[in-house]
Amino acid sequence: MRKIIFTVLGILLIVVSFFLAGYIIDSKKTFKPKSEKVVKTVFTEVVENGTVPIVVSANGNLTAKQRVELYAEVQGVFKKGSKLFKEGQAFRQGETIISIDANEYAASVQSAKSDLFNQLTAVMPDLRLDYPDIYSKWQDYLANFDMSKSTPALPEMGTEKEKFFISGRGILTSYYNVKNLEQRLSKYRITAPFSGVLTETLVTEGTLVRSGQKLGEFINTEVYELEVAISKRYTDLLKVGESVELTNLDDNSTYKGKVTRINGSIDQATQTVNAYIEVEDKNLREGMYLEADLDAKKEENAIEVDRGLLLEDNKIFVVRDSILDVIDVEPVYFSDKRVVLKNVPDGVTIVSKPISGAYTGMAVKIYAEQPENTKG
Repeated sequence: MRKIIFTVLGILLIVVSFFLAGYIIDSKKTFKPKSEKVVKTVFTEVVENGTVPIVVSANGNLTAKQRVELYAEVQGVFKKGSKLFKEGQAFRQGETIISIDANEYAASVQSAKSDLFNQLTAVMPDLRLDYPDIYSKWQDYLANFDMSKSTPALPEMGTEKEKFFISGRGILTSYYNVKNLEQRLSKYRITAPFSGVLTETLVTEGTLVRSGQKLGEFINTEVYELEVAISKRYTDLLKVGESVELTNLDDNSTYKGKVTRINGSIDQATQTVNAYIEVEDKNLREGMYLEADLDAKKEENAIEVDRGLLLEDNKIFVVRDSILDVIDVEPVYFSDKRVVLKNVPDGVTIVSKPISGAYTGMAVKIYAEQPENTKG
């Protein structure tokens, strides 16, 4: 009897627990938060087409417009000069940059000049007897013959007899031999062809210099050139003499230059044409990196917007009754950050700043504080 009673009580407890659990589950209410529709705020502009100047940007490193590589044409010991032959040393035009010991060669030049003088002296008696009318000019030539100076030009010979007489005595041969030696003697001293500085030095004082040896480089620090590569699309728009604004990206300083040369051939690999911009400024240095803005052309009936606004298939977002939509446009020029567009109707409200996750039909709210329109 006791077992039966406990069994019945257990069954009743299970049944009551089952119904109680069901009641608790049914009585529990789940509260779900009500989702709110988020409307993004966008920046917009009203389109007003106009003239957009297309500025082609290019960059490069400055190089000196005038550069001379210094080579030795003779052999000898490099003599010490009034200024050190070191990088950065400045020289004025005509000033001696390099002087090579020419004592031995100068002696041979003097010997040749002495032989010429002796030949002239030897013919003077014959000239006096046979050609008295030309004797005086040759006498004057001998009187002005200075062994310490460059050999003066021979007197002009007016008649065939005079030419035959002078040439037959070997005077013309001796004269041109002396001039040739003097010309070579001048190569022992290298002078500055223009005012500038040394940018490279490969020898020092006391070094034995050999013929054909490179000695250094010398540049003009007043005028520089910037070589830039321009797309062939704009080569017919660039003209020699056009002004160009150059910018140093390190300190944002600007310089004025002008296009001086345009290459006549197109680089097959890059399909670009090299243009050369001349610029003068005392603050410039060779190798300086500059960016050039060249005024290539003016595009009529166009606008310029942020490049990030252009979608795939050449479309942009517009706002119509607080709803995003897209229209087709024609991009005509791309820069690093901007794009020039055509076929955008006047009066259309376009999105002026990119929107993350934007799509056609998206509800938006226009930001109130913004410019009224965008012009070309």
